Amino acid sequence: MQNERKCAVVLLSGGLDSATALAVAKRDGYEPYALSFDYGQRHLFELEAARRVAGAAGVRQHIVLPLNLRLFGGSALTADLPVPKDRAESEMSHGIPVTYVPARNTIFLSIALGWAEALGASDVYLGVNALDYSGYPDCRPEYLQAFERMANLGTKAGVEGTATWRIHAPLIEMTKSQIIRTGTALGVDYSLTHSCYDPDAAGQPCGHCDSCRLRLKGFAEAGQTDPLAYPADIRR
Repeated sequence: MQNERKCAVVLLSGGLDSATALAVAKRDGYEPYALSFDYGQRHLFELEAARRVAGAAGVRQHIVLPLNLRLFGGSALTADLPVPKDRAESEMSHGIPVTYVPARNTIFLSIALGWAEALGASDVYLGVNALDYSGYPDCRPEYLQAFERMANLGTKAGVEGTATWRIHAPLIEMTKSQIIRTGTALGVDYSLTHSCYDPDAAGQPCGHCDSCRLRLKGFAEAGQTDPLAYPADIRR
């Protein structure tokens, strides 16, 4: 399927980073196709956020794919394990946290690769970054470079030379504050996003998990106020 504009598949979780990556893909001139996963995550509210972000961005198509990784478990996001709270930055930056979902980005990127090839596209965007990345091994530049090499080896388009795959991680070397400034300049409405790993029953972010703390720190360092509502004990 070919379009007037070049198209790209964008992995869209509904979080701050993926919403920014989607805006960057549009800025780069791509017609975005958004891909989200209902993978059994405890923070299922992020899918509603993904729908809001995709709608506001005017993507060509948004697919929410059911993929129950809760059957495997192995993570605080897909099993009945406690989400770490109030960790110091030094703790976040060392070791792989229990919120790591086994091989998640490899699974998600592989499916994005399949959709992109079916679309006749050769570009995939995702919002990972290697500075405020909470220790996840599948958010590192060397991992993404390896996946890109695999894509060019393991697809019809790559083998026949009709396309050269590119895995775009435009936020990879940005801090959270730089990401927020970039998204703000591109018109991202961060009130539509959701980042918390352990929200309450109404979807309110906890303010204490690694994701919330990195997000709040990013807004503070960017000189902005996070538009989401947090519990009263959270300093903004």
